[in-house]
Amino acid sequence: MSTSVDQIFAKLDSTQVALMEEICILINENDQVIGSETKKNTHLLENINKGMLHRAFSAFLFNSEGKLLLQQRATEKITFPDHWTNTCCSHPLHFAEELDERDAIGVKRAAQRKLDQELGIEPGQIPLDAFHYITRIHYLAPNVPYDGVFGEHEIDYILFIQRDVTFKANPNEAKDARYVNEEELRSLLTRLPCRSAVCRPRRRRRRRP
Repeated sequence: MSTSVDQIFAKLDSTQVALMEEICILINENDQVIGSETKKNTHLLENINKGMLHRAFSAFLFNSEGKLLLQQRATEKITFPDHWTNTCCSHPLHFAEELDERDAIGVKRAAQRKLDQELGIEPGQIPLDAFHYITRIHYLAPNVPYDGVFGEHEIDYILFIQRDVTFKANPNEAKDARYVNEEELRSLLTRLPCRSAVCRPRRRRRRRP
């Protein structure tokens, strides 16, 4: 790692820096596993610009009224801090349970794990068979605000789940969380166009089966 990146990490939240040592799943453009690497290295633009690609997921949790649970990422987050996004965006890790590709079960296990960590939604509230795998998208974006250091390059599994749950946001992960209907979501995006993850620039999305 370059000295400049070392200096940046020294100023960041220690909990989030520790999480950057998690081991992500490296893949090729066909979503075939080719190796593993730290979350830190998979999110460095210098590696992304060389083609490094990893597996990820985006979970969308709806309640019985059809409202979507959103979260606002914590200020402490290293990538896209303070941005509003869907319920949970993260990564399956490189160990057997989350590498399992049958019916996207590994990714679903990762989503269950992270919904608990980020929003305090216990696994019993969101059983694995309640998650529905919709599609995959190929996603590329630099960090916002732009820092020239971090970014995203991933094949992102889109997961939907409809359950009535109780949640309590982990403040180191999410500074706010709320349910919104379609009208409220549109209003939020209009009022906060630069603080929503859907406004990330230079994104590339290609739908996959």
